[in-house]
Amino acid sequence: MNRTVYFADKSVVFTDRATPGAHFAVRLGSGERVSRAKILEIFQTCNDVAVISPDAEAAFRGFAAEFAAVEAAGGIVVDARGAWLMIHRNGRWDLPKGHVEAGETFAECAVREVGEETGVTGAEVVRPLCDTLHAYSLCGRWELKRTYWFEMRAAAGAAPAPQREEGIDRAVWCMPDEVREHLSATFPTIRCVAACMR
Repeated sequence: MNRTVYFADKSVVFTDRATPGAHFAVRLGSGERVSRAKILEIFQTCNDVAVISPDAEAAFRGFAAEFAAVEAAGGIVVDARGAWLMIHRNGRWDLPKGHVEAGETFAECAVREVGEETGVTGAEVVRPLCDTLHAYSLCGRWELKRTYWFEMRAAAGAAPAPQREEGIDRAVWCMPDEVREHLSATFPTIRCVAACMR
């Protein structure tokens, strides 16, 4: 079992075995847990942390209990040319996504959020891709957002229009070379989702 929680450009993975790479390792005994405060302290000097525990799922659940849980959904929308629908939000390239509303399925949320954030309505869900975990502090409250991602198709000729009030200054169709360029400078969560399209 591996669960990765992203904190913007930093990450913490919960695992039951040592992982390759330049992680700072935190080894826990059975029943031990690591606090959010400890991980944030490690992030002062290291970008990637591996929490290694014989019961990684329990270690993750203990860590997640320190956050308010939020559920969201979004998608990689592709048109007939193979272009991806991307947004530019708060200085970074991103994919459309947003919080699930009451009574809404994850797929319904993804379709609605794509329409709201990009102006491209009526996208169809093709298949689920993955889910990601992203932790952040919003007005002093720590949240752990699980986003469910879908591959989606849009009608030919759908013209994007960005939702300006959420920091989105562009919504554009990007051909594969542009997608690769934009992904190199985006958040690790978005690169993780993009890798599921292969």
